[in-house]
Amino acid sequence: MPQLSSQTSARASKHLLIGSIEAFSGKSATVLGLALQLREKGLDVAYAKPIGTCPSETDDGVDEDVRFIGQTLGLKDNRLRPTLFTLDEATIKRQLSVEKQDYLQKIETSLASQDEDILLIEGPGNLEEGSLFGLSLPDIAAASDAAVVLVARYHSALIVDKLLAAHEKLGDRLLGVVINDVPEDLLETAQNEVRDCLERHSIRVFGILPRTPIMRSVSVEALVHHLNADVLNKPERIDQMMVEEISIGAMNANSALRYFNQAHNMVVVTGGDRFDIQMAALESSTQCLVLTGRLSPRSDLLDRARDLEVPILSVDLDTLTTVEIIEKAFDQVRLHEPIKVECIGHLMAQHFDTSRLMDSLGISPAVPA
Repeated sequence: MPQLSSQTSARASKHLLIGSIEAFSGKSATVLGLALQLREKGLDVAYAKPIGTCPSETDDGVDEDVRFIGQTLGLKDNRLRPTLFTLDEATIKRQLSVEKQDYLQKIETSLASQDEDILLIEGPGNLEEGSLFGLSLPDIAAASDAAVVLVARYHSALIVDKLLAAHEKLGDRLLGVVINDVPEDLLETAQNEVRDCLERHSIRVFGILPRTPIMRSVSVEALVHHLNADVLNKPERIDQMMVEEISIGAMNANSALRYFNQAHNMVVVTGGDRFDIQMAALESSTQCLVLTGRLSPRSDLLDRARDLEVPILSVDLDTLTTVEIIEKAFDQVRLHEPIKVECIGHLMAQHFDTSRLMDSLGISPAVPA
């Protein structure tokens, strides 16, 4: 592997900022997976997400990512830093006024060391987000004296362009990168040409994570929320049901059955009046059936769905709009399911070089290897 130049030699740091070059690249998953790996090394890990991007579903104002990661890791209060604000329309409008707040001092205070071995800081959606508040990713890195690891979702080899541009902005603070969600047919290119090119440009590649359906899946409960849907039947394990693909029922029943049998753990979207398609969907690998047009389904369909424990959602939308909303949900998947925690733990253990990261930070394991 090519050697890094002395200009980007590692410097000791207890603060590691996990950022990305675009939103929904897998920062939260990387933070959680890395925290699990570091804990296995015996390290005391703390977590911070200064800018909230996942508003609280309760009245306590806690970012849902912070809540989930804190609970999953069982972090004590002094290992879970407070979120300064949520990046929403109201906060942006306040900051546009003449009474805008200066957050840099708050950042320095909030992210000050509390004797943990390492503080993992989850950054904004890209390098520029938060600039209005003086809290872009480079701003947070400078204020907290943090090294930076960027998570980049793999779309094509052009990812190299974006990472080289990010390196120019971050300079020596960029410790390395994680390339995430790589399709199987592009893995060889990512693991060879892309990795080698980045390393030649003094950008460490700590991990290349292959695409997996579980990490890209969406829970049925999330679909209910996104679609504002009515649940016509509610199986006991609906909170555990995950959807990996979307299928549209707009053909005849025989064609639909052949089409549905090629899919896996799918959500089927079809008109509320298409009983033939609805029944065909129930006889395949359907995790959820979405009926458009807010039409009441037949009682025998509900009976069959109840027997198979397949939830049926009813929406007051047309099929095209429903599909667009679901596709957006797939593009903005969250980490908030236990099965994804298990999956990211496995992915990081298999495909992320934790030892190289720790060496680059100047941190030693607290337990024998």
